[in-house]
This record gives sequence, C-alpha cells and structure tokens, in this order.
Amino acid sequence: MNKTLSRIGAALALATGLAAAPGAVAGERTSLVTVLTAADPQTQLMSMVLSMQALMAGAPVHVLLCGPAGDLALAEPPAGATAPQKPKGMSPQGLMRTIMAKGGTVEVCALYLPNRGVGPEALIAGVAAARPGPMAARLLADDTRIMSF
Repeated sequence: MNKTLSRIGAALALATGLAAAPGAVAGERTSLVTVLTAADPQTQLMSMVLSMQALMAGAPVHVLLCGPAGDLALAEPPAGATAPQKPKGMSPQGLMRTIMAKGGTVEVCALYLPNRGVGPEALIAGVAAARPGPMAARLLADDTRIMSF
C-alpha cells in the first residue's frame, strides 16, 4: 500500500473512531502528527476533534501549529480560537488544551515566534517551539500517521 493510501486510510480510521489504522500490525502503537496551518476556526476545530479521537483510541498525538494556526497557542488568541462552535460548544483552543491535558503534545513551528515578533512567553503554558530535527524524525517514523489541515 503506498503512503498516500495509507494516510487516507488512517484519516478515515480516525474519523470513524477505529483504534488501528489499515495496515497496522496487531499491537503496534501508531502515533499521529497533526499539522495545522489553516486560519479557519471550523477547520482548526475539526483537526482537534480528529486528534482527540486518536488520543482517546490510545495513539500518542503531536500537534504542530504553523502560520495562522499558530495563533491558537497564544495566551491572547484571536476571538475565533476561543469562540464556541456547534454542535457541542467547543472551541479550537479549548479542545487543544484538553488534548494537552490528556497527554498530547502541541508545538508551534520554529518559524512562528520570530516571524510573529514575539517570544515564547506569548504562548500558553505547555506549548513550545518545535525543533526541526526532532520534528522531521517524528514525521518520518514508520509508526507515524500524518494529518494535515
């Protein structure tokens, strides 16, 4: 199975709440890296919903926020990051905080802070800037599925 089909299968498995992605070996722990760049709050929230489903299914979850999505990690985020959305009244930042509280990791891309003109103190507690080497290793790991929004 090629990597593209494997990733599509993994996204479908996560969306339907299945614990293992197609092609996973029994007992293998598949990790999820969610790369979020979208500025749209609805897209941001859906990425968090699917990441939370993966976490609840037992997958280690790592969220990488880049570009406008990095604003989710700000202590003073834009209104769309905290505005409740239907049908459950969740917000992108609120669900991201829940993911972190349940053991998921959230980082902003290495370029976010310098290009935003702020330092790490502008981020909510528990979020840091990703280091390119370890992030590349995480993305290339055989047991990693990647979702990108």
